[in-house]
Amino acid sequence: METETMKTMLVLNISPELEDDLVDYLLAQEHVTGFTSYPVRGHGEHSYLSIAEQVSGRRKRVQFELIMAEAEVASVISKLATEVGIGIGYWQLPVSNVGRVTGDTARH
Repeated sequence: METETMKTMLVLNISPELEDDLVDYLLAQEHVTGFTSYPVRGHGEHSYLSIAEQVSGRRKRVQFELIMAEAEVASVISKLATEVGIGIGYWQLPVSNVGRVTGDTARH
């Protein structure tokens, strides 16, 4: 019986200045088969915000989402500081199911 690999969603939250470096880093990782990125706004933690960001109450960020084997997360995170930069927020969420909808579904 084949053991199913536990999947997780790794979320990386970065400053826009690091976006190109993070894309290059992730594309070079053998265990990363793809990812999604989109612009977001960070709120709170005023000690990390510039004066202008404190006034507006938000800061520009870019968020990346990767579905990957849980066992590979540490290897991706371990080199972020040296290969991409610092100040990268991350968290992990369990994934109970993942797949792709195709035209090969059962016909009724």
